[in-house]
Amino acid sequence: MSAATAAAPVPAMPAGGMPAAAMQTALPFVERLRTQPKLPFILGGAALVAAAAAFVLWSRAPDYKVLYANVTERDGGAIIASLSQMNVPYKFAEGSGAILVPGEKVPELRLKLAQQGLPKGGGVGFELMDNQKFGTSQFTEQVNYQRALEGELVRSIESIGTVEAARVHLALPKPSLFVRDQKKPSASVVLTLQRGRSIDEGQVSAIVHMISSSVPDLDPKSVTVVDQRGNLLSAAGSGARGLDVSQLKYTQEIEQTYVRRIESILQPILGAGNVHAQVAADIDFAVVEHTDEKYRPNSDPNNKAVRSQQSSESAQQGGTPPGGVPGALSNQPPTNPTAPIATPGAAPNGAAANAQARPGAPGAPGAAAAPAAPAPSSSAASSGPSNSRKDVTTNYELDRSIRHVQQGAGGVKRLSVAVVVNNRDTAPAGGKPASQALTAAELDQIRNLVKEAMGFSQERGDSLNVVNSPFAQEREAAPVELPLWKDPQAVALGKSIGLYAAMAIAALVIWLSVLRPRARRLKQQQQQLALQPQSAAAGLQAADPNTLAIEQAEAREQLRLRESERQRADLEYAQQLATNDPRLVAALVKHWMNANE
Repeated sequence: MSAATAAAPVPAMPAGGMPAAAMQTALPFVERLRTQPKLPFILGGAALVAAAAAFVLWSRAPDYKVLYANVTERDGGAIIASLSQMNVPYKFAEGSGAILVPGEKVPELRLKLAQQGLPKGGGVGFELMDNQKFGTSQFTEQVNYQRALEGELVRSIESIGTVEAARVHLALPKPSLFVRDQKKPSASVVLTLQRGRSIDEGQVSAIVHMISSSVPDLDPKSVTVVDQRGNLLSAAGSGARGLDVSQLKYTQEIEQTYVRRIESILQPILGAGNVHAQVAADIDFAVVEHTDEKYRPNSDPNNKAVRSQQSSESAQQGGTPPGGVPGALSNQPPTNPTAPIATPGAAPNGAAANAQARPGAPGAPGAAAAPAAPAPSSSAASSGPSNSRKDVTTNYELDRSIRHVQQGAGGVKRLSVAVVVNNRDTAPAGGKPASQALTAAELDQIRNLVKEAMGFSQERGDSLNVVNSPFAQEREAAPVELPLWKDPQAVALGKSIGLYAAMAIAALVIWLSVLRPRARRLKQQQQQLALQPQSAAAGLQAADPNTLAIEQAEAREQLRLRESERQRADLEYAQQLATNDPRLVAALVKHWMNANE
């Protein structure tokens, strides 16, 4: 065996007996970074490429916005099918049931979906009447009208923020020509409220009145509102229990108003916190209508109102008109008058002659029923008989007063006020602070002020009670001393200290058991690698120059191959590291940039 052959394996075998390639492969990543200055640049370039690719992908990612929210499953399926046909990316928002699309396409997609009639929603409105077919029966038209009216009411109710979905059922009776057979319509509403939301009485009342105003002859009391849990919401507004929340709120507001007025007028005198008042108000919520009608006689006889007057007058002068029973007997000529043998002196000649001249005058049977005429004067007697009659009837108006009084609800019937006043604090010079009761004059002054502030009325039956008493001082609770192991702050501090101590102990164990022995082995390997060229050069000095040149060339080739293999392995490792954990690469690049700065 030649000397060259014996000296050839010397550079490949270190003193420890391990091949050089294996030793180079066993070097850790940090040491390889130190021995290979190009590897950091390769890793940095790979990290920059990965960061640039991630930034480009992030910048190209669309900004998704809500297209439709709270859509039904049927409408959601139709919308997704339409979006798939238009090749539009979409996503779902978990928990809200919303469909998300790129923000710049939201207006365009809404217009296109509206052209297709999407979303249809839970019901249809008056657009149902647009496509009426020829020859549709009256019953079908009535049903379509009712469906359209229900759908429009549903849309109006769903526009309220607390309502997620709604259903409206209308009972519209068929109109009748007979008043007895006419029936009033009714309605029922089922509300599905938003998750975690509630609806108050005012909103329920608004829904009831909106429905009653939309349907002819629909009484608000005939509208029933129920939520998704089956709770009757329209019971409070119907007044079935005789209670109204608004009345209770009004009563509380009235009471609080009186309390504030009393305390505000007494606090400047007694000081803040030295007076407390409570008011109990009895409110009359009844609406009273009173009508009073009275009749009174006329008090002034000279000034009377004439209601009606009837007057009748008849006058007759001369002979008595024909009278009696019609017929032949009454048509007989009068008999010849005969003069009396003796004439009474008291009667006038004309009157006696007239009396003797008419013993059997026609119309004698009816003359008894006629009233006797007054005796004519001497001049009238000479000229013949005369008859006169006058009847007057007058009706006067009676005095009548009508009073109509309507009393609104919400009047105060009675107030009960209780006021408690604290003792006055006194602090004598050099003495201990004490409290002193108020005098009778001061209590009377306070009582008068409270009466004026509350509008005290004896006729109304108001009551007021003012009491002077020392207020109980609120004692601060003695602090409870907890042991150290029960104190929450001490426990939290101990947990933090234990966590940091555990981390420090783990780091120390890793350094002593892993990092320090490996650093020693690396140092020994570096020393062995530094001694290897020297031993190889000493062995080659005794060999042939040609053989030495060939071995040196082979050694350089092997070194170049090992170097290229190591670079390739490092590049693959860097690429794999950048692919698996780009955050670490980005942090490393950021650290290099900060170090360069």
